[in-house]
Amino acid sequence: MSSDKTIIKKLPEHIDRLSEEALSLIDNIVRETGLPIYQDPKTGAPMWLDVRELRLRYVIPIKSIEEFFKGLRNGVLRTTRCKECGTIYFPPQPDCPKCRVRNMEWINIDGEGELITWTVINAKPLSFSHLEEYIVGIVRMPQGFNILAWINIDSHEKLAPGMKMRLKIGKRDPEGYITYWFEPT
Repeated sequence: MSSDKTIIKKLPEHIDRLSEEALSLIDNIVRETGLPIYQDPKTGAPMWLDVRELRLRYVIPIKSIEEFFKGLRNGVLRTTRCKECGTIYFPPQPDCPKCRVRNMEWINIDGEGELITWTVINAKPLSFSHLEEYIVGIVRMPQGFNILAWINIDSHEKLAPGMKMRLKIGKRDPEGYITYWFEPT
């Protein structure tokens, strides 16, 4: 395998390897028991192993919120606010569900927010299986809306409700694409 491949390019190979292991496990279990059911090693709970492979890659049109991605590229997190009622929506929306109109304006989001809650992700989807555990939290921004994002901190034990968090934008390794996250101030 070439060392210049990115994680994104290596991910299908990783998923294929995990899928082959899971399918082999399913085959063995079905041969032994007649059903694709096994005990979860962490909880002991019975789990159904689906025998079908489901692989999806989404292509989603973004023309109505393209400004969001242009902002990220320029190091700015942007969202929409309704010109009629003033409600701010994050993620951005092209229409206001309250007013039922398409009369939105783009605003920049920056600065600090307050941590409301968080969770540590241990059981990851295959597309994030190459990562160690990670933390996702909800941060309340001063303008009154919440943002769900990754939190960059070395230990979840250092987090506390009400903690001040600073918004960051940049390339997230190892994927190498531009995104946003929070760090404690």
